[in-house]
Amino acid sequence: MNMSQTDSFGRTVDYLRISITDRCNERCLYCLPENYSNWLPRGEILTYDELLAIVRATVSLGFKRFRVTGGEPLIRPGVVEFVRDLITTPGVESVLLTTNGTRLPELAKPLFDAGLRRINISLDALDPAIYHAITNGNLAPVLRGIKLVKDLGFESVKLNTVLMRGRNDGEVFRLLDFAAEHDVAIRFIELMPVSLTEMLSEKNFFPVTELFAQLQREDELEKLNNSLGFGPAKYFRLKKRGVTVGLIGALSDLHFCERCNKMRLTCDGKLRPCLGSHLETDLKPALRPRIDDALLRELVCNTLVQKPAEHLFRENYQPQRVMTAIGG
Repeated sequence: MNMSQTDSFGRTVDYLRISITDRCNERCLYCLPENYSNWLPRGEILTYDELLAIVRATVSLGFKRFRVTGGEPLIRPGVVEFVRDLITTPGVESVLLTTNGTRLPELAKPLFDAGLRRINISLDALDPAIYHAITNGNLAPVLRGIKLVKDLGFESVKLNTVLMRGRNDGEVFRLLDFAAEHDVAIRFIELMPVSLTEMLSEKNFFPVTELFAQLQREDELEKLNNSLGFGPAKYFRLKKRGVTVGLIGALSDLHFCERCNKMRLTCDGKLRPCLGSHLETDLKPALRPRIDDALLRELVCNTLVQKPAEHLFRENYQPQRVMTAIGG
């Protein structure tokens, strides 16, 4: 059975974001509090075999597109082999990986050889000091990784920048020039209330509507009707700079959820129909002590029909789990 699944509001849902670990190799400002230690026990993390069983179940229900996330997915041992197995699973049409890029210098070639062709790389600043202040990481390997994936010939390379007023808002045009120089698309993402550390406030919120107005003053924008991915970004071409820009405004875009086609799988086996809702279904009863394919499909379908019309971010939403535990 392979059918298109729609939710209660008529939206086709065919995209699953899979978190394979809750751990990062750095403390990201908007993901993890300083000295964070509340990691999940290893036994709670789904095995690769369990993750692939979920993929097969969702494929049988019409899911076609999959994104591998974390935490930071590239720090989990065996990730290259998992990506290869995911790509070769019958019915899987697209696999994308989102990474902070710090391990790309060593893993970009093995991932390419495994068949990966689509990758998103987080890049919140080009100033090394600002980058370190936001991520607690080192910028240099990320820049090497970006160059490497371009040299290898990845078909889709996109940069992700989370906008934070007072932190990296002064980096926007440097980032645009960098993206133009390396011939990659760059997406600017509004800060969302999903962090336990960088709580959303009027002081740090930088809406994409404001950025759009800045871009209009600096350049000529051409709206692109063809999507560069399967998510909610609205894409534009900056004619002077020759760069493609995506804007993701979960709070400022009142139509943000109308075409949502995704669900999220946390690394400990919780299926979440919406990032901005606490609703989640535990899939472990269908995985342990043995994999029950029929029960897996039933749980996925039952979760899908509960997918809300829109997120709750505008209703004083209070996160209960760190973003790394949910999946990027």
